Amino acid sequence: MLPVLALTILIAPVALDVTPVGFEKAIEPQIAIDHDHRAYIAYGMGNQLYLSTLGKGEKEFDRPTKVADFPNLMVGMRRGPRIAISGGTIVIAAVDSGMDGALRAYRSTNNGKSWQGPVTVNDQQGSAREGLMGLASAPNGTIACVWLDGRLRGTRLYYSESRDMGATWSRNRLVYQSPSGSICECCHPTIAFDSKNRAWIMFRNSLDGNRDMYLVGPDAQSAMRLGRDSWKLSACPMDGGMLAFNRDGEVRAIWRRESNVYLSGSGENETLIGPGKQPWIASDTKGFIAVWMDGNRILSARPGGDVQELSANGNDPVVCASPDGKLVLASWAEGGIRASVLSD
Repeated sequence: MLPVLALTILIAPVALDVTPVGFEKAIEPQIAIDHDHRAYIAYGMGNQLYLSTLGKGEKEFDRPTKVADFPNLMVGMRRGPRIAISGGTIVIAAVDSGMDGALRAYRSTNNGKSWQGPVTVNDQQGSAREGLMGLASAPNGTIACVWLDGRLRGTRLYYSESRDMGATWSRNRLVYQSPSGSICECCHPTIAFDSKNRAWIMFRNSLDGNRDMYLVGPDAQSAMRLGRDSWKLSACPMDGGMLAFNRDGEVRAIWRRESNVYLSGSGENETLIGPGKQPWIASDTKGFIAVWMDGNRILSARPGGDVQELSANGNDPVVCASPDGKLVLASWAEGGIRASVLSD
């Protein structure tokens, strides 16, 4: 078992404004970092998708670039855009909440200056209307998306991938359906690739009255429950957690059960982080780092380390790391989206 996190609150790192004046309603930031250490943060505001960029060593984000107008952009409670990078191509996906329930992908080959698309990822009209998904890129350049799908009665987990940097997407594939008739209807799934280009998918199940986190490994033959105990709940907590791999190929999952946040591997062992919700995790050259919310506070820590308070009043915390060590955290705060660069 990993050590319990210490609860000494440290001084927060300096935060940068991601969004300028006029973008106070921007929410749901998501981060990707390229090989040149540019950090890209995608987010939604109203019915529009935006991207802000921070170059290596720079102290200010560029003026936001509009990715696309969206008739009915899904945002809130971890709905909203997802972003991934394949080679030199940025891919952003988001869901339209209208009758078509379309999961749409856009791509840029010039660092976000202009955009191609959209391409519709889900091949059944209306099936992605819940707006909850995960997006990730593999070392070999494959980009994959998982989402909560409603094409049949109940909610199922579906998957599609692109092998040409988001230009086209594969036929949709069922990943998991619950014997109870539906997985958890409003907790976002997440996907991550290991160093062997194998996809790992985490989601919240709804099985015999329990709302527990499950992990689907690369064989995709079965889903494994995470943690020791079950959460008996007749509603959706709207909290999906996150996956990350370190340089040694070890996977860590961060997730919520009842009013606490836990860290685990791929089995029953778990480490209590503390009270909280909406956790996220990444891995850099120093190991894993987690962010989560406790009330309105946004906190961050490494396993066994001290806890930093990043914001006294925020939401939607995320963290992203490049393989060679750049580390960026972002969240919504009063007045817009803010980010902290912990290493560059």
